[in-house]
Amino acid sequence: MAGFSMQGAGPGRLGGYLHDVGHVVVGVDVDPVLIAAAEEDHPGPTWLVGDLAELDLPARGVEADFDVIVSAGNVVAFLAPSTRQAVLSGFARHLAPSGRVVIGFGAGRGYEFPEFLADATASGLEADLLLSTWDLRPFKEDSEFLVAVFSRA
Repeated sequence: MAGFSMQGAGPGRLGGYLHDVGHVVVGVDVDPVLIAAAEEDHPGPTWLVGDLAELDLPARGVEADFDVIVSAGNVVAFLAPSTRQAVLSGFARHLAPSGRVVIGFGAGRGYEFPEFLADATASGLEADLLLSTWDLRPFKEDSEFLVAVFSRA
């Protein structure tokens, strides 16, 4: 399946936009209220309620071979520490062989960037690009935000 998976999809703004410009989108969020809002405001994509740590898309009838998996909006910073590697491993498992995972979150939220990068590596992801903002500024040691682009290791 070529397409986008929005992990921590929230009310579907980004997934809805991507669908509107012609992409296949599957959005997942743990909050049923946010998924209901996504379904109402952005019909078309597949919206699912689910815990990212336990997510098995094929078991839910969704072919999981995504070109891009996006987790923006500090989603990974809200994960329980005990589930972080499971979530990142799930991203790697649901990714197409040449696909990319894009994750963005801010510093000072309980998940230090070096720990996150080590967890991603341990989960089968390889960092291809680190940025400090969504507008593509270079990542530095004192950056307050991280946008990381990964491929499968």
